[in-house]
Amino acid sequence: MATYKGIQGQSVQTVASDPSPTASAEGQLWYNSATYAFKIAVSGTGAWASAPAINSARDQAGGAGSATAALIAGGLGPPPAGTISLDVTETYNGTAWTEVGDLASGRHGQAVTGTQTSAITAAASAPDQTISESWDGTSWTANAPINTGRQNLSAAGANNTAAIIFGGNASYKQTELWNGSTWTEVGDLQLGRHAVGGTGSSTAALCVGGNPGSQSVTEEWDGTSWAEVNNLTNGRFRLAAAGITTAALVYGGYTPALGVPGVTGYTESWNGSSWTEVGDMATARDNLAGNPGTAGSSSLALAVGGFTGPAPSFSVLTEEWNGAPVTAKTVTVS
Repeated sequence: MATYKGIQGQSVQTVASDPSPTASAEGQLWYNSATYAFKIAVSGTGAWASAPAINSARDQAGGAGSATAALIAGGLGPPPAGTISLDVTETYNGTAWTEVGDLASGRHGQAVTGTQTSAITAAASAPDQTISESWDGTSWTANAPINTGRQNLSAAGANNTAAIIFGGNASYKQTELWNGSTWTEVGDLQLGRHAVGGTGSSTAALCVGGNPGSQSVTEEWDGTSWAEVNNLTNGRFRLAAAGITTAALVYGGYTPALGVPGVTGYTESWNGSSWTEVGDMATARDNLAGNPGTAGSSSLALAVGGFTGPAPSFSVLTEEWNGAPVTAKTVTVS
């Protein structure tokens, strides 16, 4: 008969009090000698909650940072002034959004990643642009241009000195790596597509969903090449993402299967090997901004702005994802 040690590679540990379990401890079993009970670390179901609105309604903006120290830049603005590309940047401190230093020019469909004090933006529409800028917490500074002009792509990266961009209109496969001074083309995506969700670092990233075909494809970057891993439960594009390659969240997007307007609040959680559908956003939307990069989290994410449909419905909404904490549960046989 198989034993716990034979399956897990270690024996059940005996402790005098329950540890404070974290996401990395989910599924671990131990014996509490004080309460004479076996315990296991389990996580509950997270949920979206309303958060303060941004100041400028928009879709196709880029987001970065964490749920309590976030950044949103650019985007496509609404009428009545006309549908225009915005240069507006806003930062979030967990309580309110504040307008800060503008981009050098208005743009939408760009990729953004990093933190609230060290971020990068690359590419944009329209037409397909090669523009790139770095954010230092106060202002944007021009960078060397990317190699392949494009729009509706995604990015991953911890800060403005280490990032990658991938995908884009015309179903680009190209991936480019930023080292703080130059962009270098590296290994292509397996499947060229645009309007993808992306998150992670420049050495460990996810590229999720995309168009054409309302894709469910997920690819993982290991610092050298992309490999296809398990698919999303719900194929879609124009979605947002947060987290890292072992704990990510994707949410929102567009799928034609839903009919008009086609926007969704679908939210899925990634544990490093598979996707699980969790609680949907309160307001369905696509072309929204998330908080990709290593400052983002699958347990604390933001869904910012976006398009709610039917036209012209540019959103100021912010929702915050609060993943349920991992807790200790007593194991029973009943």
